[in-house]
Amino acid sequence: EVQLVESGGGLVQAGGSLRLSCATSGVSFDDYAIGWFRQFPGKEREGVTCVNSKESPWYVDSVKGRFTLSTDSAKNTMYLQMNSLKPEDTAVYYCAADPRAHYCSNHGWYAVANWGQGTRVTVSS
Repeated sequence: EVQLVESGGGLVQAGGSLRLSCATSGVSFDDYAIGWFRQFPGKEREGVTCVNSKESPWYVDSVKGRFTLSTDSAKNTMYLQMNSLKPEDTAVYYCAADPRAHYCSNHGWYAVANWGQGTRVTVSS
């Protein structure tokens, strides 16, 4: 069984930083595609970043140079370090994992089988 639990969201001023965490169970970081999505109010979810064991991480253009995906295999946890935050980053952020590693590529996410419950990030101007 795959379980994903996000934490670390909150309110931050523009220019500030947050680090989101996703505790995982039943996920192999060597075999899965893993990463993050976000959902703006009234919009569909969009991919933020993903990685698999065979490729370098992918990031959506709007966060390149500001967000970083990392993992801690010993803790079965993935992270999203968010720097230089902007009001337009305000969204609910979801961690994600899919056993089909090729569902993450240099073009982003193709599809996702497993989601966390989400954590809300609000960036004030």
